[in-house]
Amino acid sequence: MGEGTTGRVTRRRVRTRANLLDAAFSVFAAKGFGHVSIEEVCEAAGYSRGAFYSNFSSLDELFFALYQERADLIAEQVAGALALDGPGLDVPAAVDRVTDVLLLDRDWLLVKTDFLVHAARDPDVARSLLEHRARLRRAIADRLARARGHTALPAVLGDTDGAAHAVVAAYDGVTTQLLLDGDVEHARAWLKQLLTALLTDGSGTPDHRQN
Repeated sequence: MGEGTTGRVTRRRVRTRANLLDAAFSVFAAKGFGHVSIEEVCEAAGYSRGAFYSNFSSLDELFFALYQERADLIAEQVAGALALDGPGLDVPAAVDRVTDVLLLDRDWLLVKTDFLVHAARDPDVARSLLEHRARLRRAIADRLARARGHTALPAVLGDTDGAAHAVVAAYDGVTTQLLLDGDVEHARAWLKQLLTALLTDGSGTPDHRQN
């Protein structure tokens, strides 16, 4: 096979994979993982089972690839929003940036919740999920650590790793409520208030006491 043909095949395969992931996202959000067949994903994407198996060995593999894609996007959004300050960290401004770009999509939350339940019953999947959550926490903790000495955190949070755990826990709590009421704007506003209160003295001003 010539170099040009190989390039076209590679691009086509990338496009096929992306289309399968997009179709799977819609089907999983509508019906839930565990209630979806490979045939339904293929029908939604407009491909055959052969196209599916040339990209994924199973529905589980596709499901994890879908989760990985979105989890990586969230980690990049958070890291990018936190990277804009200098050595210090303007906490209220950083919180505003993070919550403005953070993915708060109810369909994604439905898929993510399905994945969490699936992972809770499969230790191998659980380990992969924990690593993705750890990556998000590291992005937050690394930025807070670089700001230390310029911006103090409330002593109750302990170190920067403790603060990162608190931020992720706040996101989990707010998105659980969003799953139930579907109010994205309220969820975004509440997350801003909650994170600002967590990372400052509660007034929007960083706590300058020594940690």
